[in-house]
Amino acid sequence: MGLRRTWGTTLHPELEAEQAYIDFAYECLAAARDRASSLRTMVEVGRGGTEQARFEREVIFDSIAQRLGQLELGDATLCFGRIDTEPEAAAPAPGGVVNGHGPPVTNGHGPAAATDAARADGALPAGPPPAPPGPAGGAGDTFYIGRVAVSDANQEVVVVDWRAPVAEPFYRATGRSPMGLARRRHFATRGRRLLGIEDELFGERALGLGRDDGISGHGALIAALETARSGRLGDIVATIQGEQDEIIRAPMPGVLVVQGGPGTGKTVVALHRAAYLLYTHRFPLEDQGVLVIGPNRLFLGYIEQVLPSLGEAGVQLAVLADLVDTVAVRGRDDPLPARVKGDARMVKVLAKAVRDRKRPLRRDLVVGYGLTHLRLTVAQSERIVADARRRARHHNGGRRFVEQGVWEALADSARTPVDPGEVRSRLRHTPEVREALERMWPVLTPAQLLHDLYGSHALLELAGRRHLSDEEVASLVRPRSESVEAVTWTVDDVPVLDEARALLGATPRGRRNGDTDDLRTYGHIIVDEAQDLSPMQLRMLTRRSLNGSMTVVGDIAQSTGAWAHASWDEVLDLLPERRPPRRAELTVGYRIPGPNMALAARVLAEAAPEISPPQSVREDGRDPHVVQVAEADLAAQVAATTITELAEAGTGNLGVICPGSLTDRVSEALTRAGVDHGVALTQGLSQQVTVVPVNMVKGLELDATVVVEPALVVEEEPQGMRSLYVALTRATKLLSVVHALPLPAAMAPEGATA
Repeated sequence: MGLRRTWGTTLHPELEAEQAYIDFAYECLAAARDRASSLRTMVEVGRGGTEQARFEREVIFDSIAQRLGQLELGDATLCFGRIDTEPEAAAPAPGGVVNGHGPPVTNGHGPAAATDAARADGALPAGPPPAPPGPAGGAGDTFYIGRVAVSDANQEVVVVDWRAPVAEPFYRATGRSPMGLARRRHFATRGRRLLGIEDELFGERALGLGRDDGISGHGALIAALETARSGRLGDIVATIQGEQDEIIRAPMPGVLVVQGGPGTGKTVVALHRAAYLLYTHRFPLEDQGVLVIGPNRLFLGYIEQVLPSLGEAGVQLAVLADLVDTVAVRGRDDPLPARVKGDARMVKVLAKAVRDRKRPLRRDLVVGYGLTHLRLTVAQSERIVADARRRARHHNGGRRFVEQGVWEALADSARTPVDPGEVRSRLRHTPEVREALERMWPVLTPAQLLHDLYGSHALLELAGRRHLSDEEVASLVRPRSESVEAVTWTVDDVPVLDEARALLGATPRGRRNGDTDDLRTYGHIIVDEAQDLSPMQLRMLTRRSLNGSMTVVGDIAQSTGAWAHASWDEVLDLLPERRPPRRAELTVGYRIPGPNMALAARVLAEAAPEISPPQSVREDGRDPHVVQVAEADLAAQVAATTITELAEAGTGNLGVICPGSLTDRVSEALTRAGVDHGVALTQGLSQQVTVVPVNMVKGLELDATVVVEPALVVEEEPQGMRSLYVALTRATKLLSVVHALPLPAAMAPEGATA
């Protein structure tokens, strides 16, 4: 495969012609936006229109708004390359490439087919459209690949959506498997301006020249990797590599597990997969929904612009706490209770705790009814509870069976016939009856159940003694609050609350407000950093899968939580099993320079010796700087190193990654040194310099990082060496380490410069 690169000052002979084509594509995009906006007036109805007309208007308005969102690119590049096919090669079936709504591609030379009539109706500017440069070889087809599909007024395709089948060779073709291509062309652009062109030739034209290492558009890729970070993850739609594209376009059914080391792009690949699946399976996914789960809110803020930049704004991004309602969630538990709450044994503990709240009366209920008394015996209450247990699908749903049984038993005890409905009407608010019903079958919210359970050692012992050790039971006890509404729950409580919700069902009041016993489910769920999820958290996600379709991404070597898994088999055992699971691995590291990865690889060899580090695309780069100081000077040296690295990073962002116990100390030192900065816990990555606790840095990428006190990271974190590995693999350019305590043995200064 031959390579012809013209980045920089050398002008490609077809640069001007390609610029004219790109300008024309933008003009067609603007015309498409105008046409979509004009459709609003076609569905207006006057005041007092029929319900059907109003419903149809809302549906069409939603469709128009979605289409306008897809066509609004902002500063993103519209067209980033093209492919030319061999004359004898049949182009892949396009399959309706205009966002799934337009006609299939019939010819890549869309602008050449624009008619005078199209220009006359104002959709296109006056004058002939530019003809693109001819394909390599002269007789094949040409397809321009871009962020969204664009057609001219005559419905000839100008730009093909990157997700269309015809675009697949742009990402997948290699010298050994050209997929019918004669040439692949990558564009370097800034906004609408074309800066450079990189050509890759295939087949006989390659003449055995250039690289064939599986890296597509090497120059464009390196240029993108070296661009300064902004605190938000960007899309990679212009530089998707073959192994990434294979995962993005993998079939939707079943569970797909993607193992990827740091810098391999697993997060952004998963997000592009969401966009691809919505494009390919618009119906039914648009109605069923796509859910993306991230590890924390800092991470969600970091990735939130990727899908909108790809024209897909309807995907729900969430942390697990967002999936439970009406409770406040903040902080985490200590390691022991966190591990207990994540253990699958909690399913049995909660089931027993709910059963323990379904109890017969201790003594007969006798209540006045006019001049007589009605009676409910202990034996009758026992039969009523047993009958409700058999009939109720959820605990709260069984309350109506209990109440009906109580009214009937009281009515039967009267000396003269009494209607159970009349008994209910007269006695349901009396204190004795309400107390009896609450003992026999209380209506409970998940928060009420857990508040009572955690607040009573006796209830915990009763529910958990067959499943948990005494130490584990004791770790769950916490003081009761004045009211359940005042309780702040932890992240580790979330899956337990969700399990309780599955057992209890909706309350009668909740049903009146639209709540149901059925949880919101999704047609496809994407889970990032899945290697840290506990069995209870994975169970929570499985419960929300409509059909078992999931994409699970992560890195076993970066398992750092209380429930760090040793292999993906442990994770798969807890996910839907409707189809055999599939596995994929990303092996190439795009983000991390070779010298940084070499240092991190030594830590990996101790943290997870069974895992191989990714192979870095960028072998060059500055060696990591390692600075040792006295403990008293640690914070000041961190500030000084930050200032030095910030000057070298230029406009790029910098993260000061430190143990949680040092966050405040480091922030104060930066303030004293006059370094404007933010703290990730409260400000996200909105500042150029951000102090990030090591337990929040996973999944982020930064231009430069200063890693503080590695030995303390190892000491404080549940999976210390793995957390250190995560910290050392966040920088795309510059890495410095500042420490007072002796470095872990794996970080011995060989290969690093002090």
